[in-house]
Amino acid sequence: MNDPLAEYRRRLDAIALEEARYSQRDKALAATKLVLGIVMVALALWLVRYHAARLAWLLAPAACFAALVVWHERVLLRLRGCRRRRAYYEHGLARIEGRWTGTGETGERFLDPAHPYARDLDIFGSGSLFQLLVTARTQSGEETLAAWLKAPAPVDEALARQQAVQELTPKLDFREDLAACGDASASGTSKGDELRAGIHPDALITWAEGPAAFSRRRTLALILVLTLLWVTSLVFWWNTGWFTATLALSLVNLGVRYWLNVPIAAATGAVEGAAKDLDLLAVLVSRIERERFAGARLQQVQAALTSSETTASQAIARLGHRLDWLDSRDNLIVRPLDLFLFWTPFCAVALEAWRERFGAQIRRWLTAAGETEALNSLATYCYEHPGDCFPEFVSDGPRLDAAAMKHPLLPRDRAVPNDLHLGTDLQLIVISGPNMAGKSTFIRAVGVNAVLAQAGAPVAAGSMTLSSLLITASICILDSLQGGLSRFYAEISRLKQIDELTKGTVPVLFLLDELLSGTNSHDRRIGTESFVRSLLARRAIGLVTTHDLALAEVAEGIGPAAVNFHFSDRFEDGKLYFDYKLTPGIVQTANALLLMRSIGLEV
Repeated sequence: MNDPLAEYRRRLDAIALEEARYSQRDKALAATKLVLGIVMVALALWLVRYHAARLAWLLAPAACFAALVVWHERVLLRLRGCRRRRAYYEHGLARIEGRWTGTGETGERFLDPAHPYARDLDIFGSGSLFQLLVTARTQSGEETLAAWLKAPAPVDEALARQQAVQELTPKLDFREDLAACGDASASGTSKGDELRAGIHPDALITWAEGPAAFSRRRTLALILVLTLLWVTSLVFWWNTGWFTATLALSLVNLGVRYWLNVPIAAATGAVEGAAKDLDLLAVLVSRIERERFAGARLQQVQAALTSSETTASQAIARLGHRLDWLDSRDNLIVRPLDLFLFWTPFCAVALEAWRERFGAQIRRWLTAAGETEALNSLATYCYEHPGDCFPEFVSDGPRLDAAAMKHPLLPRDRAVPNDLHLGTDLQLIVISGPNMAGKSTFIRAVGVNAVLAQAGAPVAAGSMTLSSLLITASICILDSLQGGLSRFYAEISRLKQIDELTKGTVPVLFLLDELLSGTNSHDRRIGTESFVRSLLARRAIGLVTTHDLALAEVAEGIGPAAVNFHFSDRFEDGKLYFDYKLTPGIVQTANALLLMRSIGLEV
């Protein structure tokens, strides 16, 4: 079994030495450039005053200075790469040591309040499963991972992802290269802000697959003829001194340039808003293209990037270069010439030519890159949690068996393992227990591990076997002042959603915490038993937690398909102690009054 903590620390030590070496070179080269620059200025002043005819002597130090600039830039590039790699492993150490909460992308933009489990199971947000998992540097990678966490994959798809994750798990050098590639900022951030802020997949795809804003061939012919005529008129003016033709053609070019403003702005504005830092994306995709994969799934993804005569990285790099040409229109020299030489229209024509050739493939390329990054995120999680296992899938369901299962968001050395069996013979477990005993954490652990399993990731358990399941939860139900919803109405609306999902062909896993707590005990018991019975009749399986012992009688009323378990506590020396172990039977203790007294309330 690998030791990710030791390996990360070993690599950090090696990176620190490399970073120190390049930092010293950076300082030395900066000082050398400064000294050489002063010497060049002094030499230039001396030559101008005493030996003006020998100004050519400046060529030698100028060439040395140019070489130093190139050398220094390479050193800075290596230094920025070191900082990015260092940040990558520092974040990895934080994840392993349980210090990761609040760092990295939260994925809050993917959180839908109407989703059947995302808010309840902490899938997105600070301290969420997404924040623990994501290492993607592009929005495509983040969106792919988020989609996998929000919807269970069919068994065949989940198994294919498992195999890909297992192949990627030992490829630490590959993950490090993806984290370090590109000309990152000197800050050394590992979140990939430069790329993620620039690449907008939906906008880029919309531009690439959309209709042309103008006729490329007609526009090219028009501006090419007008440009040649205007340049010819300049030569004629130079030789004859007659500028009437130049003036007339200048007015014509200005008119045509004004006429082209609207279609050209529409075409260039769409792609400018869709893509920046494409050179970084090209390097990222190029690294994926060069990796050797043995598994069918990863080879299939890689083939999507290399199937044509021009690879995805080469095509994306070309698009980046053409956008660089377009950006240069703001140059003080280019700007006035753009009025007569049609610099912006020529760039727009070049972009349109690229779109016609490669536009239909952009979606496939971004999907492949995003899928690779999502798989890599799961592989990172797998590498950093070597004690976790890959679940087994069965066709006969519903079923969810787990041994030594823990909550994936808790440090493994602090999380308490528990076993679970749900299936056609035992569909419901009612979990009673006092406050803070671990009921909510346990059912969240069940849900999050089920999400990981059906996303293709390993789970925090000694073993797990499950069938395809639709996960639903009613744990973190919030009222809405703006929407005019009470907590109770919001809860029964969620229960209606769960009820509708059980009418489908895929069995439902339901996780209900303190069900119907917003009403009286009599109505709560009747409502809970009726609702649960309807779920079980449709082959659903699940857990219901409560600290109301009257609800524990629900399991006895249902029969052998339901059973009572509990978490308990003990009070010693004025303190409450919890073992967080799931135990058969109904709880026999209560701690609400003890907790109130323990913080100084008079009860």
